[in-house]
Amino acid sequence: MTAPVIMLRNLSLQIGDTVLLDSVDLNVTAGERIGIIGPNGAGKSSLLRLLGGTATGRVTGDISVLDRDLRQRLSRREQRTFHSEVGKVFQSLQLVPRLSTLDNVMIGALARHRSPLSWARLFPVAELDVAQQILRKVGLETFATVRTDCLSGGQRQKVALARLLMQRPRLILADEPTAALDPTAAAEMAALLASCARDAGIVMLTVVHEPALLPLLAERVIGLRQGRIVFDVPTPAVTAPHLAALYQGILHRETPRYAPPYPNLALTSSSDAILKVES
Repeated sequence: MTAPVIMLRNLSLQIGDTVLLDSVDLNVTAGERIGIIGPNGAGKSSLLRLLGGTATGRVTGDISVLDRDLRQRLSRREQRTFHSEVGKVFQSLQLVPRLSTLDNVMIGALARHRSPLSWARLFPVAELDVAQQILRKVGLETFATVRTDCLSGGQRQKVALARLLMQRPRLILADEPTAALDPTAAAEMAALLASCARDAGIVMLTVVHEPALLPLLAERVIGLRQGRIVFDVPTPAVTAPHLAALYQGILHRETPRYAPPYPNLALTSSSDAILKVES
């Protein structure tokens, strides 16, 4: 039986008197794409930081990510290898504005090429060919030489995705990757991100603020509230009662900004809007 890519058992994370994650059990197998939803302060970003090896605080329970026990102290070399295998999508993107699109994408290859030549942006031709192929995949092949500070928000998101793919991660952790985009661009980016992960067989966990994007991003949905998993179900099984339990008492303050016309999805227009999955 294949070992899970991620395994959490009775996992808790605490900073001072604040409990960020409480008795979390989670198994994620190869190739899964999971959406994580919940109100502010539910522990969504804390979970991603924990899985990415960057969480601070007191951790209890068991945690295994990419065949590594993260309760154990990793050597510096092991840390470098682990972080090269975990791709992260930040809301801030963290691009280098003065560099071209291609140069930003090549940053994803730095873990494989640590010579001074790579830091001078001199990479093997084979790697440059791969980068060009990735740019074609995300629709930016004609923008390879354009500085990223001259691109639109949606295009910069695609540069960040291309850089991520150039990294060749085994695991993608994405924290609200479409938060800064308009509805059309958000839907396009969500579909592209999920497609790239699916085609490469990469496990992906995505924190999602807009529940209407879930069918585009994930095949499984985890609901977090007050650091605990409230539900863990396939995306088509998410119902209004699921979300009512998750957002009860606070949903009216965190209603999604929009409800794009995604297939099989509708969002009620009342003040206590709840996503409904229709057959």
